[in-house]
Amino acid sequence: MFGFKRKMIEYDKEKCQPVLRRSICTGEKVAGFQNLDSGEFKEYQLIHDDRELQEFMKGCGISSIKTIY
Repeated sequence: MFGFKRKMIEYDKEKCQPVLRRSICTGEKVAGFQNLDSGEFKEYQLIHDDRELQEFMKGCGISSIKTIY
């Protein structure tokens, strides 16, 4: 586990943006990418805690993330 380095997540920055989708009913959080043209959401990873969210954001090279419901 020591020395593990997470790779950058590759996505088309011109067509998609990283977002966090949250369920209003259950509170479930899923990180993924939203198509800027169609609004379609593609799941990438289920988020269990803040550490996983920070790793996703770091992998995408962003410091803040939009939340959709």
